[in-house]
Amino acid sequence: MAVEVYLTFNGNCREAVEYYAEVFGADKPQIMAFGDSKPNPEYPLPEEAKNLVMHARLTISGSTVMFSDTFPGSPFTQGNNITLAIVSKDIDEIKSVFNKLKEGGTVGMELQETFWSKCYGQLTDKFGIGWQLSHDSGETGM
Repeated sequence: MAVEVYLTFNGNCREAVEYYAEVFGADKPQIMAFGDSKPNPEYPLPEEAKNLVMHARLTISGSTVMFSDTFPGSPFTQGNNITLAIVSKDIDEIKSVFNKLKEGGTVGMELQETFWSKCYGQLTDKFGIGWQLSHDSGETGM
């Protein structure tokens, strides 16, 4: 299990992640836009979201830092745009940690399978800290 930092931006994520890659001498980042994801007819993607960054990742001084833009219409508060991500190969561990963290907190997305993870969820704990929990299948990717 790893704890990683997740930074969220308000439409300028691509610029930020490329800047940080240059500053820290990191490899060119792989960037996935919302428009790169598989379309879901139940949730059509707004045109203004298609080029926004859904996910990017850099290795900075041996640590993984992840990035994304907020989805159009989602709240964004500069200073509160950092969450901690728990990434684990153990789904039972993810479920246990998620269920403990949600006590007294607010769930943004219940644990569920997504196209990028067999088990992913997000919440804000009772202290106001944002968490994302995700299963790592060990496959190479974003």
